[in-house]
Amino acid sequence: MTRRIQALRDSLNKNHLEGYIVVNETNMLYLTNAVGATGLWVPLEGENLLYVYGVNYESVKATAKDCRVELLKRTEDPLKKILEQIKHLRSKSIGFDTLNATHYLTLRKALKVTRLRPMSKLVQELRMVKDPTELTSIKKAAELTDVGVKAALNTIKSGVREYEVAAEMEYAMRKLGSEGTAFDTIVASGARSAFPHGDCTDRKIRKGEFIVLDVGAKYNNYRADLTRTFMIGKPSPKQKKIYEVVKEAQQKAFEIMKAGVRTRDVDAKARKMIEKAGFGKYFVHSLGHGVGLDVHEAPLLTPESKERLKAGNVVTDEPGIYIVNYGGVRIEDTVLVHKDEAEKLTKATYELAIR
Repeated sequence: MTRRIQALRDSLNKNHLEGYIVVNETNMLYLTNAVGATGLWVPLEGENLLYVYGVNYESVKATAKDCRVELLKRTEDPLKKILEQIKHLRSKSIGFDTLNATHYLTLRKALKVTRLRPMSKLVQELRMVKDPTELTSIKKAAELTDVGVKAALNTIKSGVREYEVAAEMEYAMRKLGSEGTAFDTIVASGARSAFPHGDCTDRKIRKGEFIVLDVGAKYNNYRADLTRTFMIGKPSPKQKKIYEVVKEAQQKAFEIMKAGVRTRDVDAKARKMIEKAGFGKYFVHSLGHGVGLDVHEAPLLTPESKERLKAGNVVTDEPGIYIVNYGGVRIEDTVLVHKDEAEKLTKATYELAIR
């Protein structure tokens, strides 16, 4: 935590800021190791103050690092407490990660001589490159996610409902140490597999149709993200072609991932292969995103992104083809970027036909 705070202060100094307001709960967790606080004040110099209401006070006090934990009364506003600090220091320029419109206007009105600057990128840039402790947790989350897929393979058969498969995956991960799911588990079969965010329903799985599983475990608050597409029975020529196109696109994108490569070029590698195969209009989302304390965070692998991969980035590689009223295929792994290559942290089977 000390290293992270110092890195943030270095950024404050570079951007001519005298302090930083943190409201985003995940950012507060990243900087203090505590869950359940409501506001964090990080001055350029001096003591960091973490504000918390009584319901979470003892747990935050027991886990928070490199800050003083301040108990708030039920009627107290943490931003007003931070405002007092800013006025006391006579700060001229303050950054913040995120504020709703009401809080921003309140602060701007009260701080007539202090400039308020939206600077969410300061913490975002720190969080993009994972340290060894973070990587240990993400790797464990990935291992648990693979366990969930194995449970799904043992559960999937004709007549089983989508939510039953989801339940077995989540139970298997929980049983071995997952703190919960990284996001709402997706089990989408048949025509529903063409919905990228298809959730899971009471629909019964049937032979000869795509079954898309999107699942992630959570360990020490860090997450993993994996998607596989399976089916019961022999795939048709069209199904096999769609699957192989997605699989190859995913692999080729993975092969060019390394430090220094533009994220939009990784997206383009997969996208062009899918377009060349005649399915371009059915790839309806970006190739990937960062994974860490949030399941969707920076960097983004999109056609528009301007970032370059860095060693220590953890991102997803997840091309897909979705044909409405027919079905869809997505294959996704959580990937760790190294200096000269990349490493797949999720390792579940890529076999299409499982029965």
